[in-house]
Amino acid sequence: MIPQLVTVRVRRSSGRRLRLYVPVLPVALVLSPLLLLAVLGAVAACLATRVSPVGALRGTGHVLWALPGTRFEIEQGRTAVLVNVR
Repeated sequence: MIPQLVTVRVRRSSGRRLRLYVPVLPVALVLSPLLLLAVLGAVAACLATRVSPVGALRGTGHVLWALPGTRFEIEQGRTAVLVNVR
């Protein structure tokens, strides 16, 4: 299942908290022209390094498929960031 929503929570050093809900599909649609350029760049890099573009695409798909339910927690000093993928 492709991720649907990414929740980002940030606790700043001042103690203030910020919570952002980022829907994946609308963001992907808005950034699709850049995504096309990134895919073309990735294919060129695969061909330059003699890596199979199909295998690289398959590996990327596996990583995206495994993302739902993932939590990233980063804490440094009094600042903390939590990213939750649903």
